[in-house]
Amino acid sequence: MKKEEIAVKKFKEGYNCAQSMIYSFAEELGIDKSISLKLACGFGGGMGRTENVCGAITGGILILGLIFGRGENEDKLKQEKVYIFVRDFIEKFKAKYGAIECKCLIDGINLLTDEGQNKFKESNMIYKCYEYVENANKIIQEIIK
Repeated sequence: MKKEEIAVKKFKEGYNCAQSMIYSFAEELGIDKSISLKLACGFGGGMGRTENVCGAITGGILILGLIFGRGENEDKLKQEKVYIFVRDFIEKFKAKYGAIECKCLIDGINLLTDEGQNKFKESNMIYKCYEYVENANKIIQEIIK
């Protein structure tokens, strides 16, 4: 199964967008799958459903940091390299969808209210979210290559 398919499958199982992203890379990253889910748990819904930066983006940034990032006593140039990859990721996602903020991507639906939750479900917005996760995952894979 392809990474983007794993991510969408995990999302359909009820995990959030950020969790689904990092989970699909857990083996490659050499981290426990359960830890990957915990690490990204707070990033869903634009960080705790605050509808800021989409979890597919924050999950992707976590992946880039874990693959290319600067660890303890490592060269600062690694950090600069990650920043370049993050900007590239964001630019490519924005070029496709026009935004990286959850609120914009889900047409302004307020996920913190019952009314918003109902509207999200009734409008089948989840299918857009599946697409965001799938394509964010593909972009990350392109960048890693």
